[in-house]
Amino acid sequence: MIHIVGLGPGAVEALTFGAVDALKKYPIYLRTKKHPTVAYLEEEGMRYVSFDHIYEGAKTFEEVYETIKEEVLKKAKEEDLVYAVPGHPLVAEKSVMLLLAACKEEGVAYTLYPAVSFVDTMLEALEIDPIQGLRIVDALDIKKEVPDFKKGTIITQVFSAYVASEVKIALSLYMADEDEIVFVRGAGTKEASIRAMPLYELDRQKDIDDLTSIYIPPMEGRYGFYEFMEIVERLRDKEDGCPWDMEQTHESLKPYLIEESYEALEAIDLQDEEALSEELGDVLLQILLHSTISKEEGMFTIHEVIKKVSEKMVYRHPHVFAKSRDLTAEEVLTQWEDLKKKEKGEARLSDSLQAVSKYYPSLSRAEKIQKKARKYGFDWDHISYVFDKVQEEILEIKEALSEQKEDKAKKELGDLLFAVVNLARFLGADPELSLNQTSDKFIARITKMEALIEAQEETFQALSLSKLDEYWEMAKKEEKN
Repeated sequence: MIHIVGLGPGAVEALTFGAVDALKKYPIYLRTKKHPTVAYLEEEGMRYVSFDHIYEGAKTFEEVYETIKEEVLKKAKEEDLVYAVPGHPLVAEKSVMLLLAACKEEGVAYTLYPAVSFVDTMLEALEIDPIQGLRIVDALDIKKEVPDFKKGTIITQVFSAYVASEVKIALSLYMADEDEIVFVRGAGTKEASIRAMPLYELDRQKDIDDLTSIYIPPMEGRYGFYEFMEIVERLRDKEDGCPWDMEQTHESLKPYLIEESYEALEAIDLQDEEALSEELGDVLLQILLHSTISKEEGMFTIHEVIKKVSEKMVYRHPHVFAKSRDLTAEEVLTQWEDLKKKEKGEARLSDSLQAVSKYYPSLSRAEKIQKKARKYGFDWDHISYVFDKVQEEILEIKEALSEQKEDKAKKELGDLLFAVVNLARFLGADPELSLNQTSDKFIARITKMEALIEAQEETFQALSLSKLDEYWEMAKKEEKN
């Protein structure tokens, strides 16, 4: 029989009669002797074995808890014993949870002796009511957490300056250096210390130890993902929302999704990080608007959107999540395409090509189609054949025009553009970007032309084509200089 005892927050008065009785009756094994209640055990002449030595030899806390579990199980097969832990045995006690699972699996009997937890003492010390919402976070997992500004947050196991520094760095991703936190040491003991301070001072405290926790009060005027989602839903509220937002549909919002995406691309090209953060927010707004509209229609919610894309990422990255084997970047792309084909049932080349959305910009769509065809071996061997194809399409356009077949010439123009996209692919150039760069160059050259024309006190519209050609060449020459 394993008697799993909670030693409470540190005050002897917090021990239950059942816990004291078990401590006096059976051999005691402590997860750690670094706890105020241990002094009481020593005063009462209770002998114990501590597992602190395991911390010194292990590389991770997971290894520590696993080793402790194995040791306790081994001893329990020889005699009844007490396994005692700080606080409540079921609150932030990984070793206990591992031990309970093992006991159930191996049929080992156990009894739990509850105690006042550090959560109880924190609530008392801070005089807060958890019914308003409270999160409890392990400092060792702080990097995995996301903010919830509406609820107070207790961060436990801030047992060293190093851990405090890690917590500060993690919190600084969404809090300002001057934002107030509450430092709580020894809650529930006579030596308790509670003091408010700005975030940046957290790891500068001299009395950080195993009894240290941090409390972050709810913060008004701060926004996380779910706060943003609530804002969008409020905009769509039928009673007091925004008239324009309430009128929008999936169809009416289509231009804005494209527009915001292109503005984000422009910010990337300009290497403007501040603009990019703003434009990505606008893209996210469009995603939430579409998700909110579908939620109202009973179709899907943002949670289903996140679920589907998460499942897709896990499925298409077995080398990451299943750790099947290490892959190169090129092998990852090949695996991605193979999994995507299997997922979408693309058995043939035609299936794969038809899966390319018709709503892509035409140059990008042509490029994607050609890249997919190449994977099936349908491609030129050398760039010289591409040049031949471009020349062939130009001749066919000239021939159609000479025959006064304008409709045929327009169709041949499409063939020419498709061949030019092929040329761009062989050159390793993005046709959309190449054309955009040329458009930018054209605008810049026209701007320079206008400046040259105005310097001669002439106007653009009044000049002949030959004169405009002269200015064009002048602008081109200055551009090269």
